[in-house]
Amino acid sequence: MEKMSQVYDGEILPIWSERFGRLLLRGLAVPERAMVLDFGCGTGYPSLEILKRMGEQGRIIAIDPAGALLDVARQKAEDLSGKRLFFRSESFSGKLAFADDVYDLVVSNVAPMLLEDPKNALSEMVRVAAPGGQIIATLPLAGTYREFFDIYREVLTKNDRHGALERLEQHILLLPQADAVASWLEESGAGRVEVEVEEFSLLFKSSREFFFAPVIEYGPLAIWKEV
Repeated sequence: MEKMSQVYDGEILPIWSERFGRLLLRGLAVPERAMVLDFGCGTGYPSLEILKRMGEQGRIIAIDPAGALLDVARQKAEDLSGKRLFFRSESFSGKLAFADDVYDLVVSNVAPMLLEDPKNALSEMVRVAAPGGQIIATLPLAGTYREFFDIYREVLTKNDRHGALERLEQHILLLPQADAVASWLEESGAGRVEVEVEEFSLLFKSSREFFFAPVIEYGPLAIWKEV
């Protein structure tokens, strides 16, 4: 995680997290005295962007399990850290250490699908949201990395790697369809649910550049190797 924190803002944030985050921030209006929770804040995005849109009386609690990423976030926040924007280390396994019905706005940019149980993560976001509050989450859906998976599947098939092929198909199924995500939120009691899908492409000059790109190397590559 220490190595990733050194390259995150320059190599991962611009081509991955910010692309999702722009969807999250699009048209976002923050109440004057809002209590905001950023679930999986990484190096401070989108918390620092949300802070620009909220009143002086608003507060953001930004949580992440990675201390190295939080250190970068605190440096970027400078004197705002600990005043209007509070960073804290929080494990994402099981239940969040917050009471029910607390936050006017709960956001999570990409983080739910990094967890073993994204459905539970979304449920926890709903639980800690105040009545009438808003929950906004972005996450990669089914179809993400489709071109790579097509090539991977073809190679495994040609080499009669049936066990690996089965594991690959199981891994691909972990990426949910949009309607499944909507169902997760509805089952958690989120009330009115809207799902917006947007597609973008990542282009790489070669397979070497693809596998050694930080967004892949520090992202899904370890799981693909396990397959």
